Amino acid sequence: MQAGYERVRRAAHLLTNAEQQSAEEARQHYQSLLDEMRLETDACELLQKMLTTFLKVTESYWAGLFSCYDVPDLPRTNNDLEHTFGSVRYHERRSTGRKQASPGLVIRGAVRTVASVASQRYIFKGPELQPCNLTQWRTLRLQVENRHEARREQYRFRKAPVEYLSALEEKLCQQPMRS
Repeated sequence: MQAGYERVRRAAHLLTNAEQQSAEEARQHYQSLLDEMRLETDACELLQKMLTTFLKVTESYWAGLFSCYDVPDLPRTNNDLEHTFGSVRYHERRSTGRKQASPGLVIRGAVRTVASVASQRYIFKGPELQPCNLTQWRTLRLQVENRHEARREQYRFRKAPVEYLSALEEKLCQQPMRS
């Protein structure tokens, strides 16, 4: 067991990246540790099972495991990322007075979360807020409007389900049949 935990501690040390290595350097060092684990053939059955599980889980996370070393301010762990989202929820509840997330956060979450995180790190000036890619901005606005419409439809259904379904059925009957 101690041999297994020693390898896990080494992996944690490499992922901590105290030496501030680039993603490629960290990936190479971590890969050499994984290769060393794969070559461990004389280990007891329990250690072999632990190493196999560790290698399998590491492989499933491999694609996004080292991105945080090259992108500044990218949260390194799920806990760090959850803290970021928790901060957004906290400020949303504080500003609205609600105990739970507001419906606006559900609808505009993609925009509000990015704006909240960005504004904590940087103070934006007026010209910086102007969209630079109008096509991308219009696509985002369309997505937000579609979410708004879906929420309106849900509200209409909850308010009067029979009338809502009748109107939907009538609309469906008015459409021409495809041949």
